[in-house]
Amino acid sequence: MNEARVHHSGPVAWLNHHVYSFVSSLGRAVRRPWATLLTIGVMAVALALPLGLWAVLDNISRFGGELQQSREIAVFLKPELGLDRAQALATNLRGRSDVATVKVKTPEEGLKELRERGGLGDAIDALGDNPLPSVLIVTPRGDETALAESLSALPEADQVQHDAQWRQRLDGWLRFGGRVVWVLGLLLGLGALLVVGNTVRLDIQSRREEIGVLQLLGARDGFIRRPFLYLGAWYGLAAGALALGLLTLAAWSLRAPLADLAATYGSHFQLTGFAPAVLVGVLVGATLLGWLGAGVVTGHFLRQTRPAEA
Repeated sequence: MNEARVHHSGPVAWLNHHVYSFVSSLGRAVRRPWATLLTIGVMAVALALPLGLWAVLDNISRFGGELQQSREIAVFLKPELGLDRAQALATNLRGRSDVATVKVKTPEEGLKELRERGGLGDAIDALGDNPLPSVLIVTPRGDETALAESLSALPEADQVQHDAQWRQRLDGWLRFGGRVVWVLGLLLGLGALLVVGNTVRLDIQSRREEIGVLQLLGARDGFIRRPFLYLGAWYGLAAGALALGLLTLAAWSLRAPLADLAATYGSHFQLTGFAPAVLVGVLVGATLLGWLGAGVVTGHFLRQTRPAEA
């Protein structure tokens, strides 16, 4: 009976100490508001910078993806070709395996669009005759560069407009930006870890005598370390929440001017925030970062102060 009681009391005592450490570490952080806010603020800024850059790149990538869906190639036909010849050529192109759709834009439609968007109504009226040719708007299926080269070789084509180079450059910048996010995240994550470690180190120094007594009484390192680990975890969790709050505030302040800018280009593009899974991941990652920083510092201190065995 006594043996069963001993085995039962071990896990219960371990769990009780975890609960005590969890609550008491929060109490210690609350009792030092300025030092706690300073630590959390520095960590939050360190976390917000790479997260903000990641969010910007994600939105740019999404915007680029929307543009990629409109990979249209404009084929300007020779001016002497009539609408019937343009329609026949469009029918032939629709039968190709590398062409998804073909739309014919008549000279009248082009003139109307130029009048509405270009603000050149008076100049167009002064021209008299319509100088615009028929245009085929071709949406590729597959390699758009190869299709653009093939369309350029058509005898009916006067000029082919295909802006693929800027998309390739955008993809390159996005890949480079993604690498920058990882490098910046590692460096600032290390900085946040050091901030937590230094704060916990100061707390350890203030409780040096208490820790020494516990060590003399034979307390295990895990027992001594536990409150400091939870203290670092609280710092990390609060810093992660503050970082997300700062990014949300920044996104809210930028949403209106971005919508106005996008409207001038005829787009309804809007900033999007983090997915719920990402939010949870940020909070968990920040908590683990604080836990790790506290664990490294506390472990080093305990190894240095552990009384030598007789």
